[in-house]
Amino acid sequence: MKWTGVYLLGFVLLIGGLLAALWKLGLLSSIGTTWLWIGVVIALGIGIMLAVSNSGSKENIQIDRM
Repeated sequence: MKWTGVYLLGFVLLIGGLLAALWKLGLLSSIGTTWLWIGVVIALGIGIMLAVSNSGSKENIQIDRM
């Protein structure tokens, strides 16, 4: 479970970096606030889905009995 949180934290940082780059380039002023938040919510939803889908690796453990 802890790797899911780390993955999601990294994804949130990626989205934050992209938003900061768009702000610095001046592109956020041409995008409406509503559309910006819709995009952020969609990106976070995709990040959560990716984090959950990559977190459930099941492994078989073999125990040698003598």
